[in-house]
Amino acid sequence: MASHAGWVRISHWIATASLLTLVFSGVEILMVHPRLYWGEAGNDLTPALFELPISRNYQHGGYGKAMPFFADAAGPVSAVRTYDIFNQNGWGRSLHFLSAWVLVLPGIAYLLAGLWGGHFRSHIWPKARELAPDRVWHDVRNHLRLRIPQASGGPSYGVLQKMAYSFVVFVAAPLIALTGLTMSPEVTAAYPFLLRLFGGHQSARTIHFFTFVALLLFVIVHVVMVVTSGFRRQIRAMTLGE
Repeated sequence: MASHAGWVRISHWIATASLLTLVFSGVEILMVHPRLYWGEAGNDLTPALFELPISRNYQHGGYGKAMPFFADAAGPVSAVRTYDIFNQNGWGRSLHFLSAWVLVLPGIAYLLAGLWGGHFRSHIWPKARELAPDRVWHDVRNHLRLRIPQASGGPSYGVLQKMAYSFVVFVAAPLIALTGLTMSPEVTAAYPFLLRLFGGHQSARTIHFFTFVALLLFVIVHVVMVVTSGFRRQIRAMTLGE
């Protein structure tokens, strides 16, 4: 019975611990400012793309009269806050950035090892014949009906799994890392092309949020599939390599 390689198991559990910390700190950051914007700048006094109904900072309206800096109506404005905001010390950002590096560094090692050792080519990237519409639809129907084959203990994936893992490894993970870096003024000062690539700090934050939602949905479905296909065998294969 095949098992996952040691480097796959180690990177998987480091990523799991980091991801849990990222979710915790990321939700805390959103609770501090539950508004998302598009473009370069955004704050409580500018129109939001949408606002998340979380924490007491949601639709607070706790500002005095807006004071424009310039006569131009499109210029920046300021106002005095009339309420105590949730979390004023910013510890969530520090924890989020630190735990992100714990995820990025083994993620890079996982990517390089997967490319060099052929893991992605052999087990992750779907073959052309697997992408035939009838085979994809057959796999979709089986998943919707929870007809999941029992796990063999190793990296034997169906076409939907391969498509999902390919999306996470080659699209979602790089996107969430790059948009996260774009929100750092120090990083964009050194690499200003990131701002042009994502359309500004606030656009990067919004893309970062939606990518996080996609990854969270992937994790939820992934856990459901693990439970459905044989929880004990899957966990043993990923932890002990048995």
